[in-house]
Amino acid sequence: MLICVLSLLSVASGVPVNPDCITTSQEGFKNKNKGSGPRLKYIIFTVNNTKTEIVVEKTSTDSTYENFLNDLPENEPRWALYDFEYDLGDAGKRSKIVFIAWSPDSATGRQKMLFSSSKAALRDSLKGIINADIQATDLDEVSEAALLQKLPRT
Repeated sequence: MLICVLSLLSVASGVPVNPDCITTSQEGFKNKNKGSGPRLKYIIFTVNNTKTEIVVEKTSTDSTYENFLNDLPENEPRWALYDFEYDLGDAGKRSKIVFIAWSPDSATGRQKMLFSSSKAALRDSLKGIINADIQATDLDEVSEAALLQKLPRT
């Protein structure tokens, strides 16, 4: 019983962010003209196998939004940064770095608790990079149309 309680307490407290998450984000989303390589389109973060820290799981320069969605696991939570580009017509094109907290309904309660309690640590470590914050439990909530509705029109 005591082991179970201690285990739940450790999940509730969240896990720290590996510094590579910050470095990868800062370097990956630099201005396209200033960077020394292609700008990343997205980064997916997860908790490592020992549940001791948040790590980068995948980076990609692939601009296909559908491929990004396919990289989100169907039954496990993840966090992501996505460079979402959209057109406001006469107001011009925009690009916003969107922080997505992906927690599908099909994930276990334990996974949801761990990712939920660790979200703030990751989000706070990425201040200055994130322009919008989205919580999604199914693909409809993270569709391009849903993002357009949630992003600023300026």
